[in-house]
Amino acid sequence: MIQDALLKGAFRLKRKGQKWIRLRKGDASIGPGDEVAFYYDRGILARVPPAAGLVEDRREYTVWFKPPGLMTQGSPWGDHCSLERQAERHFRGRRPIYLVHRLDREASGLVILGHTKKAAAAFSRLFREGALEKRYRVKVLGTPAAVGEKRIIALPLDGKEARTEFRVIAYDGARNVSELEVTLWTGRLHQIRRHFEAAGCPVLGDPRYGRGNKNREGLEVRAFSLRFTCPLSGRDVLIRHDPGER
Repeated sequence: MIQDALLKGAFRLKRKGQKWIRLRKGDASIGPGDEVAFYYDRGILARVPPAAGLVEDRREYTVWFKPPGLMTQGSPWGDHCSLERQAERHFRGRRPIYLVHRLDREASGLVILGHTKKAAAAFSRLFREGALEKRYRVKVLGTPAAVGEKRIIALPLDGKEARTEFRVIAYDGARNVSELEVTLWTGRLHQIRRHFEAAGCPVLGDPRYGRGNKNREGLEVRAFSLRFTCPLSGRDVLIRHDPGER
C-alpha cells in the first residue's frame, strides 16, 4: 500500500522555506522543520485513468489531447490520474513539465504543456492576455440561436470580463439539442458552462450547472482548436485535433 501510494504521488514533502514536492521513493531524508503529508484515499489510488495522446511536439512545448475523466494536474491525494504525470512518464523525467492552462476533468481537448520556464511564462502570458484563440465543440440543451447564427455572451464572471462567442452548427429537434462551435476570448472558471446555463441552454452532461441536461456520454465540451502566434518563434500556429469530428 505504501509503495503504491508513493508511486502515485500521495506523499508530499515541504522543506523549510520551500514549496511542497511529491515523494516517489521512501528513502528521502527528513530534517528539522521539514513537513511530510500523506493523503490516503483507497478509491482514488485504485482508479485507472484514461490515456492522453501527444498531438504536437515542438520541443520547448507540447500539445496533448486530454480525454474526459483525466485531470490536467494532480491533487494532494495523488497525481497518477493527471495529464501532468502522464507527460512526465512519457518523457521519462527528461523534460520538466510546466502547466500553462487547464481543462475541467469532465471536458476533453487540447492542452499545452511547457518544457522550459521561458516557454511556460510566454504561453501563460498569451492565455492571460487573451492572445490565443481557443475553439470548442459544445452541445447544449435548447436553442440559443438559429442554425448558422453567431452570437456573443458577454456576462461578467466573478467580477471580471468574460466573453464567449458561438455559432450554432446544427439543431436536433427530437432531442432539443444544439451543437455549437464556441470561441473563448477570456478564460474564467467554468466559463462555457456558466455562460450557457445563464443563457438558459445548459451544456449536456454538466454535473454542476443546469437542469434536465443529463447525458450518458458525459460533459459535451471538447477543445478542438488552438490558434496563436508562437511567442518563441514568432510564427503563426494552428493546431486542430477533433476525434469526434464528422
